[in-house]
Amino acid sequence: MTRPGAVLENYYRELVGFLSARLGNRHVAEDVAHDAYVRVLERRGDTEIAHPRAFLYRTALNLVIDGHRRSTLRQVEPLEVLDAGERVGEPALQQMMDQGQRLDLMRQALDELPQLCRDSFLLRKLDGLSHQEIAEHLNISRALVEKHIVNAMKHCRVRMREWENQ
Repeated sequence: MTRPGAVLENYYRELVGFLSARLGNRHVAEDVAHDAYVRVLERRGDTEIAHPRAFLYRTALNLVIDGHRRSTLRQVEPLEVLDAGERVGEPALQQMMDQGQRLDLMRQALDELPQLCRDSFLLRKLDGLSHQEIAEHLNISRALVEKHIVNAMKHCRVRMREWENQ
């Protein structure tokens, strides 16, 4: 059985171009492509993906649709409803503590990564640099930056799941 990541790596730039044309923003397209890759790579089940390219594209488009639905819902929802929901739901203090714990775990996961992998991820996610800017900054190829970011995202998600299930 072939490793899904090995086949899918061939489609990264193509997928980003496809998403850029539809979204009108290359940075958002790169983020969606990363999330799609992580979802496909973390997919559970023993069944082999018959058409990896089509599956990857469908996953990416589903993420775009989900994002659009969430933003539409946020725009339509009256502020009073959102505020009331927060008071009724989980207490804010507990939520902040949970977020603080998750941040600590995320830092631990990032610390487990090789330096270039961690730097690529942080420069993209925190500083908002493009893949090309990161490549120039770290003096590595753009393709390597893309692989580092995808690997970092996958590693962090896997580790977060492991810790949450303990």
